Amino acid sequence: MTAKLKHSVTFLPLQDSRFRETATTGHTWFMSSLNDTREENEAEYLYFPSKASKGRLLCFKGRDMKDGTKNSYALAWRESLPDSAILLEGLTFVSYTYYDHTNLWHGLCAVAPFVRWSMKNECLRPERWVLFHWGELRLRMGSWIQQLLQTNFGEVKVEGFDRGDNVPYCFEKAVVMRHEMSQMGQENKLKTFNLLRCKARSYCGINPAGKGREINERGFPIIRLTLLMRRGSRSFKNATVVTDIFSKECARVEGCILHVVQSDDLSFCDQVKVLTNTDIVASPCGAQLTNMLFMDRESSVMEFYPKGWLEYAGSGQYAYHWMANQSGMKHQGAWWDPVGEECPSPQDQWQCFSFHKDGMVGHNETYFAEWARRVIDQVRLMKQEQASAYQANKQQHDSKACVC
Repeated sequence: MTAKLKHSVTFLPLQDSRFRETATTGHTWFMSSLNDTREENEAEYLYFPSKASKGRLLCFKGRDMKDGTKNSYALAWRESLPDSAILLEGLTFVSYTYYDHTNLWHGLCAVAPFVRWSMKNECLRPERWVLFHWGELRLRMGSWIQQLLQTNFGEVKVEGFDRGDNVPYCFEKAVVMRHEMSQMGQENKLKTFNLLRCKARSYCGINPAGKGREINERGFPIIRLTLLMRRGSRSFKNATVVTDIFSKECARVEGCILHVVQSDDLSFCDQVKVLTNTDIVASPCGAQLTNMLFMDRESSVMEFYPKGWLEYAGSGQYAYHWMANQSGMKHQGAWWDPVGEECPSPQDQWQCFSFHKDGMVGHNETYFAEWARRVIDQVRLMKQEQASAYQANKQQHDSKACVC
């Protein structure tokens, strides 16, 4: 009977091309024969072995990095694993993303549900991670994502299935996430980001105690404004002028301190430190804005876009609006540059977005000054009127955040 069960194990393509058109909006094309476990306000997931899998383990075969249909999955009982199968003991996190694990924003969306699952399950830590994009195996995640996970889970090992291309690998225990944070409730997103913020600060040796009630020698609240710059695409055309505008507005308010930093010059812990000590971050649209995660809740975000994004970038341009909401920040609006070259084929939205995607951001001195003044004044009033309550709440958040 054991031999028959071994031979009956059927491997199916990890990427089911029948669902290509609904890969992001409907039925997933990754492990398409299996249905997720759904819990109210939680990310959908698969767990193996479970009642739903009839006690069977999850197995993978293949390590193709260009065609997900050449990699496959199957379910098998532990007593009748496929011939030559390698059993990987302990807990494995299997992360599928339609996008990638290297970009800060997309990577965070892909791994955050695992952090939440761990919080609910006695803070369990994985022995390894398995990463897939479109069913294609990936051997690494971005260094920022890896270090963020390391702050919470310890060493992060990415499995490469390097003991043979056609050898089945089966997992003693496995959690699979295929839908990122789409079904996670707002309160659970806040709890997840609270934990990651707390863990990152602890990992980097940063103690924010007392930050909310900082005052200068004359009794005015300290307001820390950070211009988080980037180089190349979507950087400011004239960063010096933009810096001068924000510098003048900051100097107008006693207690305001301006910092100008290049995001790609900072180590992971430098980014955590800079954003921990930031009340207002102003930055062009880009992955560096994912660092807003490390600011205190209720901090402010100001965002800038190149010409063409408003018309052609679609809903994706609001990613950092969404993240601000998910992490408890205040997105104070955005500015879309109206000046620049026109798309040569305005009827083709995708071609026009490609044309404008890596453009640079200009400036409007009057608008920037009024906008900066309004946000600085709002933060100043908040710190003056609610310092005591803010500090008490912040200590409460901090005391409960590092639950794992």
